[in-house]
Amino acid sequence: MSAVPAIELKGITKTFGDVVANEDVDLSVYRGEILSILGENGSGKTTLMNMISGIYYPDAGHIFIDGEEVLIRSPKDAFRYKIGMIHQHFKLIDVFTATENIVLGLSDGRYDIAAYEQRVKEICERYGFTLDPAKKIYDMSVSEKQTVEIIKVLFRGADILILDEPTAVLTPQETDRLFDVLRHMRDDGKAIIIITHKLHEVLSLSDRVSVLCKGRYVGTVKTAETNENKLTEMMVGAKVDLNIHRSDPVNPTPRLTVKGLNCYNEDNLPVLKNIEFTANGGEILGIAGIAGSGQRELLESIAGLQPIATGDITYHDPNGKDENLRNKSPRQIRELGVRLSFVPEDRLGMGLVGNMGIIDNMMLRSYRKGRGLFLNRSTPASLAERIIDELQVVTPDAKTPVRRLSGGNVQKVLVGREIASAPTVLMVAYPVRGLDINSSFTIYRLLNEQKERGTAVIFVGEDLDVLIELCDRIIVLSSGAISGVVDPRVQPVGMSMKEEIGLLMTKKADTVANATPADTAAVIEAAATAAEEGKKEDGQQ
Repeated sequence: MSAVPAIELKGITKTFGDVVANEDVDLSVYRGEILSILGENGSGKTTLMNMISGIYYPDAGHIFIDGEEVLIRSPKDAFRYKIGMIHQHFKLIDVFTATENIVLGLSDGRYDIAAYEQRVKEICERYGFTLDPAKKIYDMSVSEKQTVEIIKVLFRGADILILDEPTAVLTPQETDRLFDVLRHMRDDGKAIIIITHKLHEVLSLSDRVSVLCKGRYVGTVKTAETNENKLTEMMVGAKVDLNIHRSDPVNPTPRLTVKGLNCYNEDNLPVLKNIEFTANGGEILGIAGIAGSGQRELLESIAGLQPIATGDITYHDPNGKDENLRNKSPRQIRELGVRLSFVPEDRLGMGLVGNMGIIDNMMLRSYRKGRGLFLNRSTPASLAERIIDELQVVTPDAKTPVRRLSGGNVQKVLVGREIASAPTVLMVAYPVRGLDINSSFTIYRLLNEQKERGTAVIFVGEDLDVLIELCDRIIVLSSGAISGVVDPRVQPVGMSMKEEIGLLMTKKADTVANATPADTAAVIEAAATAAEEGKKEDGQQ
């Protein structure tokens, strides 16, 4: 590690109107280290990184590169100082190859694709990436797309890299491979900054951790000298219980039965293949899978937002009445008296209206109950204030358009509204994505409370540790089909629970569609045997 920081921030301040996003922040990262940035939602992490990468310009303060003060007014300036940011949402053109995306926008006027592909291969060999330079983006997995984004900034000479939630949609195996690559880059002298909410990843990967709280710098600690509890206390200013308390299922009674469900996309390609399961009241049913494995289509088909080709979705009323929800619209489902709530992945598309305030978004749940031209706003206003207070939503007031809130605060509003409707079936897709640790545990507590009230909770998550700790059963999807059902309380033989789920998540599509429980067990047993044989071979060498 060099004596002079690769990048150093002094007194950085950024405001948006009356909102202070960053105030007098000092921060530094050195070449040859990985620095993690932690903080609650709205603490200013992304805003700070956007100033380093040229998306925003600070109102006050100074930025130094290798000890020299610089002005970064645009992403082009950032690239000139060899700074590259890899965003959580990829910016790639699907019909182009990896190499074509990597070199897109280069201004030398010459495009020697063969030479560029060779250079991409050299970068891959140097840092341990696995990537076919000629592969089309639409044929790639999520981790391959992320690899393209990282190589894109390396190709342009970046030696200061910023990664925003890099493991959000990766399997445990893919996360391990990414961490190996990042360590190779660190050892090669790169300065790496990571924004993440996953404390166990922070502790396993980074060298130092800097913490922000409400836009201000709290402090920096060496990773080897801290733990999850200390970091959480630095973030929120108080001790937080980091254990997810999973109670036993409460009188599990079928609330939703899915049989033989098949769905197709706009191109008439299958997105759900013969899906069958039962969601019981009084339990949390988890759904795991690599991004794009059918999670979204499954929940949307139940909610009446995804056309169903074949199969049935039966809602079992607490009073004993059954209703088939197949191809019914959300309005028709409500008119049947079905108490179904859905927290979608798309917060400001399908969930909330961005230009409307919190009160008006509460009214979306009940506006059809109004009379005449005027609606009763008092109940939605009370609910909005209660959600703001109980979930600690950071907002100037309940009338502020939700698009002005941070992603985590938007999520709190959406989850709070759906839970307040007292559903008998509650479906949530990535409900803690982008939330800080304190807010995440608030959501876990709320879901457990719904379970204890007899609600059937269907939880689509990306953090396998949380799925294992929170859920009573876990369905694993692979390429639109169920590849296995896991009991989190039963430890598999020869591997960890995360490894078992990761194996099922990556099971090949051609074997998944017709897989039986016996097939799944055989695959897991074979993998465990192979792992054990590998250990024996290592011991003999």
